[in-house]
Amino acid sequence: MKVQKDWFVSWFDTPYYHILYKHRDDTEAQLFMQNIIKTLQFSKNQLLLDLACGKGRHSIYLNSLGYNVIGADLSKNSIAHAKQFSNERLQFFEHDMRDPFLNKYDVILNLFTSFGFFEDDNEDISILRNIKNGLQKNGLAVIDFMNSKAVLNDLVKTETVTIDEITFEISRYTKDGFIIKEINFVTDGKQHTYYEKVKLLPLEKIKKFLEIVGFSIKYVFGDYELNTFDEEKSNRLILVLE
Repeated sequence: MKVQKDWFVSWFDTPYYHILYKHRDDTEAQLFMQNIIKTLQFSKNQLLLDLACGKGRHSIYLNSLGYNVIGADLSKNSIAHAKQFSNERLQFFEHDMRDPFLNKYDVILNLFTSFGFFEDDNEDISILRNIKNGLQKNGLAVIDFMNSKAVLNDLVKTETVTIDEITFEISRYTKDGFIIKEINFVTDGKQHTYYEKVKLLPLEKIKKFLEIVGFSIKYVFGDYELNTFDEEKSNRLILVLE
């Protein structure tokens, strides 16, 4: 088994990625945004960056509430889809989060485990540095990551999902400090294999990354209702940084 180094470049840009995840429930994501807005008291005149926005579900919802939002993602196909929702207060563009930002933002959101993809810790640290440098003075960053310990405890090792007449055989395992999700399926008589690979990053390790770039933690939440983080039980690790 050899996982492509930048697995997300190929997988996120395929139609199969969007087929597999087409039934994602936006209710939970919208509840999260409502709770974050209320807790952090976002202002309608602030500029928000949704970093690794995918097809823009968080960006579009935030904009529908009256916020000024930029959505950025490295997937050409995702951004092409998202652009149909653009308006004066909602724009999308292609951007690799490893590259510095040209503009400054009041809030930068990195949601739904869009971090920890890289074998070299320095790349993750570089992304955090870009986020910090991309904030206005007194700006805030929100990173919504998995709770590694809880994910390991509840890991579903195999499952089969059929969507749009495509049967996805999914297996999950750990290797070299990563959780790997292997996705196999057949279309038009051809076998396909893709991977998702996310680093196991407990809070203590992330704290070390944050210290290196000079970020401080304002809040740590454990779920989308913004309950207190519990390393044993919480299903998310949500960091608010300043």
